[in-house]
Amino acid sequence: MDTPADILPDSLLDTFRERAAGYDSRNEFFHADLADLREAGYLALMAAVDDGGRGLGIEAAAVCQRRLASAAPATALAINMHLVWTGVALLLQRRGDTSLDFVLREAAQGELYAFGLSEPGNDAVLFDSLTTAAPQTGGGYSFTGTKIFTSLAPAWTRLGVFGKTTTPDGAEQLVHGFVTRGTPGVHTAQDWDTLGMRASQSHTTRLDDVVIPAERIFRHLPVGPNADPLVFAIFAAFETLLSAVYTGIGDRSLALAIESANQRTTGKGLPLAQTPEVRWQVADAAMAMDSLDAQLQSVARDLDAGTDHGARWFAKLVGLKLRATGVAREVTDAALHLAGGQGFRTGSEIGRLHRDVLAGQYHPSSTESAHRTVATAWLGPLEDG
Repeated sequence: MDTPADILPDSLLDTFRERAAGYDSRNEFFHADLADLREAGYLALMAAVDDGGRGLGIEAAAVCQRRLASAAPATALAINMHLVWTGVALLLQRRGDTSLDFVLREAAQGELYAFGLSEPGNDAVLFDSLTTAAPQTGGGYSFTGTKIFTSLAPAWTRLGVFGKTTTPDGAEQLVHGFVTRGTPGVHTAQDWDTLGMRASQSHTTRLDDVVIPAERIFRHLPVGPNADPLVFAIFAAFETLLSAVYTGIGDRSLALAIESANQRTTGKGLPLAQTPEVRWQVADAAMAMDSLDAQLQSVARDLDAGTDHGARWFAKLVGLKLRATGVAREVTDAALHLAGGQGFRTGSEIGRLHRDVLAGQYHPSSTESAHRTVATAWLGPLEDG
């Protein structure tokens, strides 16, 4: 089996890194990167070898994403959404649920999956929806609503969405399905003009009576928290692979911090690396990355092994996400400081990484939500009154 370094050799990462600055400055989608990733079999990392995939698990995919993000964070973040869907399919498959096996097969055939779940004003995330799902003859549904942060907007071929319907007995239900590109009623707003992660082109998507046929509807769930395996699979794959992206940013930032410490000098001509204060800063950053490395590997490995952490699984996942995005931000801060004035120039790699890493605070789970989840896992729920 190929290793992550075989799939993403250093020479390819160098190419991605060279392109990243241009994508960022032009606010442009990473078409050339995507073509190279397709050629490398990256879309099929977790598809079975017999289906033409790489046969990797969550842990190895996380290593790949960490490598990719160290060169091109926005490319990694966007392609992450495709990998999350394949990761969800894999996690379900390992639990005996074959409902999304077609996602893995189609990924191996070159289909590109994206997420259309986030909605403006919907803090319940997976447990409610502001999009309507109207039943159609034959078992399909018509979806109308607005989805935000739709990464891969210029290129996806399959968009996972969900909406809310009311059953004949009056119960509210969430309906999940995949839209095929070219379906009438899908409108992409060209509104992605952001501080960082610009190449992801995560435009807003508006659904106007978009019909998804019955064969592409894959889940009906009640409104509100529930223990369906799909919910856990989405949460687990998203938080873990997202954390790998931000860990990759931290990896590169630490490397740039070390480079600056060795190349820049004091007024006396000594390398900054020989000053106690700088050595302390680099040591702090390195220790933080070592801690994050262990946490990421542990969670990803446990997902692959099917380890039963019970109700504490969600606490582990949100804790990893919060740790990864926080550490990456701390390390980019340190690297920007050590870069000196050059880091503040337009086109500086550490300046771009410093902007890209800020996106971490906008992904679920939020700082507040994560702390509530972890507190509940260890202290129990808040008592009424």
